[in-house]
Formats: sequence, structure tokens, C-alpha cells
Amino acid sequence: MPHDRIHAREPTHHVDRWTRGIVRTVEERDGHCVVVVEPESGGDRDVVELVVTLAVRDLFLGRLDLEDDDSPVGETVWFRKHGGT
Repeated sequence: MPHDRIHAREPTHHVDRWTRGIVRTVEERDGHCVVVVEPESGGDRDVVELVVTLAVRDLFLGRLDLEDDDSPVGETVWFRKHGGT
């Protein structure tokens, strides 16, 4: 399965290939992490479901400036859609 890409910090490489968005939800589904993101330039109709591994989820959540009990909802991320479910 081709997985999508997500960064908690603005990429410094191939910046034209990344889309900036806001996290709407983060959940587990079928052994993967699904992050629903609203692109900064879009609205509710343009939300994107990103499917990443649980290891990538842990990495990107760990790089967000969050306390242990904080939710990533509303945080800014950068993403690339490749595959998913």
C-alpha cells in the first residue's frame, strides 16, 4: 500500500510538492493512522484523508508543539497525498 506523507514542520526540500493544511481528526483504522486534513486553501469539501503508518503518526505527533494531553486537532501540518485506502 502506498502511504501518504505528512510533516509537522515546514519542509525545506521540494517545497512546491507539499500542501499546508490544518488537522481535523486523527484516528486509527485497520492498523494504520488516518489523519483528516483541511488544506489551507480549501474548505469542508476539500478535506483530505491521509493514511500513514503508526510509526509515522508517532513521529509527526512528537514533532508538534503539544503537551501530553493536547490534541493535534487545529495544528498546521504539511502533506502529500500518494495512496492510502
